[in-house]
Amino acid sequence: VAKLCCHVDGLAANEAGEWREAIVSAALAAAAPMPTHKAKAPPPCDLRTIEVFGARSADFDAAVATAAGNHLARWLTTLPPNELHCVSYRRTLQQLARREGWSFRFYDESALARLGAGAFLAVSQANSHRGAGIVRLGYRAPGRGRRARVGLVGKGICFDTGGINLKAHKGMYLMHGDMQGSAVAVGTLLACARSGLGVDVDCWLALTENEIGPRAYRPQDIVRASNGVTIQVVHSDAEGRMVLADTLALASREKPGLLLDFATLTGACVNALTDRYSGAFTNRPDLHARLQEVGSESGERVWCFPMDEDFDLELECAVADVLQCTLESKGDHILAARFLSKFVAAGLPWVHIDLAAAEHKGGLGHVPTEFTGFGVRYALRLLNDRSFMAQVGKQP
Repeated sequence: VAKLCCHVDGLAANEAGEWREAIVSAALAAAAPMPTHKAKAPPPCDLRTIEVFGARSADFDAAVATAAGNHLARWLTTLPPNELHCVSYRRTLQQLARREGWSFRFYDESALARLGAGAFLAVSQANSHRGAGIVRLGYRAPGRGRRARVGLVGKGICFDTGGINLKAHKGMYLMHGDMQGSAVAVGTLLACARSGLGVDVDCWLALTENEIGPRAYRPQDIVRASNGVTIQVVHSDAEGRMVLADTLALASREKPGLLLDFATLTGACVNALTDRYSGAFTNRPDLHARLQEVGSESGERVWCFPMDEDFDLELECAVADVLQCTLESKGDHILAARFLSKFVAAGLPWVHIDLAAAEHKGGLGHVPTEFTGFGVRYALRLLNDRSFMAQVGKQP
């Protein structure tokens, strides 16, 4: 059994606190076990105690909660696709909700059909099962009184073949990780609950595969989302924005004070930023500076991209309200965000994180694994920022 002793000397109090927290977070990330299927399992980490000099244990409650959420995100994403498919994922989330005391509701395909969620159902219709759907988890902060409400949304494509527009082998190889947006959203929910965050949180997870088969949706199909917006399909591998369209529309109906979504959405964002940053998009440009500052403070860096309305000219369609995407990949991360904005209720503050840093060979920052769980640490820092939450609460 190992003990880690942490002592920081010669720094100002606030800087020393940041170093202590960084060391503790790195140790927790490295010690967290990951799924393995080896006949001879690797020995578990023997770290059992972290002793920090010059600080109270309460100072690290948020770090421990964040590490738990990040570990959950990485664990789920690492599971192989024959183990974590959308049916088993739903069962896992139901068990997690029962354990943590969260509310749980599942909108299956029949319920989504009644809600008019044609964008989500276009993607899920190729599945050989009818187990896809949208999970809603709910955490309510302890105590009474008026509290801020936040909606978390995550893309949960448990395997992405690309559909009719089939991916090449190299592009498909890690597509069991295309559900990392949902894993980050539920990991954030866990971190919020474990840290006792004083906000109410609803977490909406779009769970399906994007399969190829005789029922797969096709370019030129026209579908109607649950908010009435019609979409002309251009490319079946742009499925993430389809399932998020209906999920964002449903989450918007609850009128949260902030809507925050996570998705491994576009290769264009990776091309723009590499896999060290993630892209941030919002319908509130006044939030740009703080969104980037929180990225620097948390160590999960984001860069804000423009969302001007004239980008919509690229998505104009002669036969439907909006094109799903364009034939060219130019600026697809921006156009995807503009597409998603059509499904967010008017006036609702919304932040979209395109997880370009979801995978990084050799790990990223203090996280040692290829699947990074990027976003949990960022989101908890953001939601704990009172000035940010107050700024969000102001009318645009």
